[in-house]
Amino acid sequence: MLYAPSSITRGDLEFRQFKRRDLDSLVTAVRTSLPELIKWLPWATDSYNRLEGMRFLRDSSAAWKDRRAYDYAVRSTKYPDEHLGNVSIWATSKQYGVGEIGYWIRTDQVHKGIGTAATRAMVELGFGDLRMHRLTLRIAIGNRGSERIAEKLGFTKEGVLREVLTLNGKRVDHTLYSILKHEYQNTEGP
Repeated sequence: MLYAPSSITRGDLEFRQFKRRDLDSLVTAVRTSLPELIKWLPWATDSYNRLEGMRFLRDSSAAWKDRRAYDYAVRSTKYPDEHLGNVSIWATSKQYGVGEIGYWIRTDQVHKGIGTAATRAMVELGFGDLRMHRLTLRIAIGNRGSERIAEKLGFTKEGVLREVLTLNGKRVDHTLYSILKHEYQNTEGP
């Protein structure tokens, strides 16, 4: 896998590599958004705290160093100290140029186009600097907001991954979406 830039700016949004000083704003954003995040993400639990935030920052830094995954803090250029969410890209098959994108947006910031912009930035990074051929999104069944992002960006719904994750002690299905490099290049995007 090639190397990703530590910062990407698109309009009023900046996607940048996490820093240690992001801990408090990250934990605040997660805690504020827990009622929604718990529905869709296995790491989001009522016990999420500073220790888990520090663990994430440490693991994210190690992944960057090893070029395994690139986690970005989503920030506004106008309010750079407020954490708006996370977006990540990682290779699922380096040999065949396949990657996956994951994200979450702070609950009080949804419906503002931030998730779409963050995902688009990762698609451009994946097909550009990282030279991937195929990118995927796995979206928990019922997460209509994330499905809309996939649809806006031209991802194709491939099917359902049955009982692929456990959320709150319950097995959950995910819809698999994908986009190929030549498909994205042939779309204007919203």
